[in-house]
Amino acid sequence: QVQLVESGGGLVQAGGSLRLSCAASGGTFSSKNMAWFRQAPGKEREFVAGITWSGRNQYYVDSVKGRFTISKDNAKSTVLLQMNSVKPEDTAVYYCAAGPPYISVEVIPTRYNSWGQGTQVTVSS
Repeated sequence: QVQLVESGGGLVQAGGSLRLSCAASGGTFSSKNMAWFRQAPGKEREFVAGITWSGRNQYYVDSVKGRFTISKDNAKSTVLLQMNSVKPEDTAVYYCAAGPPYISVEVIPTRYNSWGQGTQVTVSS
């Protein structure tokens, strides 16, 4: 099972940018679909963005389309989430997740079997 460690969270002003990184170790990263989820206080964990094992297909929740970009570097065992034009409603703990190489991106948390510890993103207005 792959181990995941997120980094890059922090405090950013609305309209700014932030880049989250997820480093993987163990397992076979190149055969994993990857995703970012987020969880705000009092809310359920929410799918944000996902990418298939090859990097060929990406999928985003409507609220971040056009602002966030997910990318996967199999050579470096890393997945990135570039966050642009951030909004206060993007404030949450962001989690990296790894799962089997399904044909399409899965948005349900239970479809992923490895999770990082999370990184806090706070967007001030």
